[in-house]
Amino acid sequence: MQVTETLNDGLKREFKIVLPAEDIERKINDKLKEFGATARIPGFRPGKAPMTLLKGRFGDAVRGEVLQDAVNTSSTQTIAERGLRPAMQPHVAIVSAEPGADLAFTIAVEVLPEIKPVDFRTLSLERLEVAVADGDVETELGRRAASMRQTEPVSRAAAKDDVVVIDFTGIVDGKELPGGKGEGYHLALGGNSFIPGFEDQLIGASAGEARTVDVTFPESYSNKDLQSKKARFEVAVKEVRGPKAAAIDDELAKAMGLENLDALKAAVRKDLESAYAMLARSRAKRKLFDTLTEAHDFPLPPGMIDMEFEGIWRQLQQDKAAGRGDPEDSAKSEDELKAEYRRIAERRVRLGLLLSEVGRANKISVSADEMSKALAAEARRYPGNERQVMEFYGKNPAAADALRAPLLEDKVVDYILELVQISKRAVTAEEFAKADTDDIAAAAPPGKGGAGKAGKRKSAKAKTGDA
Repeated sequence: MQVTETLNDGLKREFKIVLPAEDIERKINDKLKEFGATARIPGFRPGKAPMTLLKGRFGDAVRGEVLQDAVNTSSTQTIAERGLRPAMQPHVAIVSAEPGADLAFTIAVEVLPEIKPVDFRTLSLERLEVAVADGDVETELGRRAASMRQTEPVSRAAAKDDVVVIDFTGIVDGKELPGGKGEGYHLALGGNSFIPGFEDQLIGASAGEARTVDVTFPESYSNKDLQSKKARFEVAVKEVRGPKAAAIDDELAKAMGLENLDALKAAVRKDLESAYAMLARSRAKRKLFDTLTEAHDFPLPPGMIDMEFEGIWRQLQQDKAAGRGDPEDSAKSEDELKAEYRRIAERRVRLGLLLSEVGRANKISVSADEMSKALAAEARRYPGNERQVMEFYGKNPAAADALRAPLLEDKVVDYILELVQISKRAVTAEEFAKADTDDIAAAAPPGKGGAGKAGKRKSAKAKTGDA
């Protein structure tokens, strides 16, 4: 094998590799003999078919297999012998592969940069700790009580979010609609459980009132015979019931599976503390990523930036087509947007490479047990299809890697946070919200609104470093 380095520029390497024709032909003959030893060919016992016949029947297929294997093996060997760490899959281009001639091809590869992480013990971060006040617990209790929807009779006209108790009879084409009759039916106004337009026509009705409701069945209605049909419903309003929040007492606690109100308050406080702890960790992680970005400067493989940017840009276009685009982007040219999102791509690649290197150097990995738990959690998101989900990840290594990546990232982040000097500051929930908002405003590009950068990250389905 003859290897010639044709390019060594920054992180880019290119090589021309030439494999002697006789080596290729020998491997082809060996492969044909191996195949001929077991192949069943009419008129010949296994292993007795002449080489000319084997070449005529299987030569092209075997040659292709041998060439592919030769390219893969020699490429891997060339990269390994030089101690290179490819950032992406090398690009191979065949120069010559004619029968009887040397096999010549080139490989172009971008290598990972040399990364020297800073001493994380020299970095400092502030971590906010939210002190959950009694008022926060009471507010959350009120929200939970409101979610336990109850109603009580009211002596007024029906409004949205009320429940009306009705008798009704449906008529289509002058005939009573089969199955279109009900008595004492509790209908939530605004719940959109009936034919579109039905509930709206009962807003303002009072108990004891009779109303005629005219509607049209949707084109997509489940009963094809009624699709786009006009219908009339004769409705008698028996009662109007207004929403009533559940009382915050022991009965509410029992309805939520707890012993009494004190137990409910303790559970609510614990839930709030856990939620704020997660938010505080997310904020610390974001601040850590900002600090790591500022503390490290190393060259980035252009191909990785291009791939990351293309993914962001593709998602951006999909969001825009679905009406989820960032309003701020509409005032910018495509060149301005591409420059802005490319900077985000560069940040992601830089942080991704840094975290990967820290994980590799410190032998941080995701255990089989951790991966199993993640797979089980993912499967639970699809009730009734758990087995299919598990099989999907088992058969798709790339999908499994995508599930493993955030687990590894969190483990590396935890490792770094153990070393970073962290000062803790107790704040109220309001102070935490303001600090988080100020962080986002500070991260916005000069001259932009406070939510500019955060909005872009969300619209681009941000990953590493943009959480």
